[in-house]
Amino acid sequence: MNVSDIMSSPVFIMGPDEPVSHARNLMLKHKISTIVVVDDEKMMGILSQADLSRKLAQTEPVWRRRPIDKIPVSMVMTEDPITIYPEASISQAGNLMLENNINYLAVMKKGLVGIVTGTDIVRYVSKQDEQKFEKKVHEIISDEPVRIHRHHTINHAIEEMEKNNVEEVLVVDDAEKVVGLISVNNVALNIVPDADGKLPTKNVKMSRRPTSGAQRAYRYIKELPLVAEDIMSDIGTIVKWDDSAVDAAKLIVEENSKVLPVEKDSQIVGVIRRKDLIRIAQ
Repeated sequence: MNVSDIMSSPVFIMGPDEPVSHARNLMLKHKISTIVVVDDEKMMGILSQADLSRKLAQTEPVWRRRPIDKIPVSMVMTEDPITIYPEASISQAGNLMLENNINYLAVMKKGLVGIVTGTDIVRYVSKQDEQKFEKKVHEIISDEPVRIHRHHTINHAIEEMEKNNVEEVLVVDDAEKVVGLISVNNVALNIVPDADGKLPTKNVKMSRRPTSGAQRAYRYIKELPLVAEDIMSDIGTIVKWDDSAVDAAKLIVEENSKVLPVEKDSQIVGVIRRKDLIRIAQ
């Protein structure tokens, strides 16, 4: 099999002047993670969910001073994306993604003919016989997962993803128990800046005890930034420590996820990522 056998074609496209809000809506409606930006039939760039979440974490005026429906995708997209030809092997596509730390490649042959993503490669792995990919989950998961507290801000979550070059963080409570997961999906598709370009906040009722022994009463409302527990996904589907890599790939495809928690002895001990499965498709 080669790239043409697993790529998506035709692809979702947008013009460079169309708003980010439209891109976000397309991703939500069609459950896609990438959109090709085209101008006069020429590919200008690619916009991904990771691009959106990174931009949300930035504070430069050029981003924050505009609402999301006024920001053109050209300001957010990745320009001059890496390309591959349709006759290339799946192994070559996977290596390019891993070497360049990306999750998509534009497929070109006298113009754009499709796009191949990390999910496409994971779907390929999920359809293979377990004898071809004999490894177990614990043999292929890579580095330690990044953990943040449930009360950390969303900006902190995004900063930790950026600093550690990952697309997710595990959310823990005061007892260090994993209670949720935040991925770039949660950020890119759920966090929408307001008309002034500011990230959403929440109103919290604050209380004071006016006199000793008096009944607590609400006195005022305070506006606070959203925190991890406000947008995290609950720990639902999990991958077992001793599951096969093929079974893990099937779960990731079924859940339309980039990452799933890994459980051992009834404890969440790590995560399995798309790149872990891309690595074995060599």
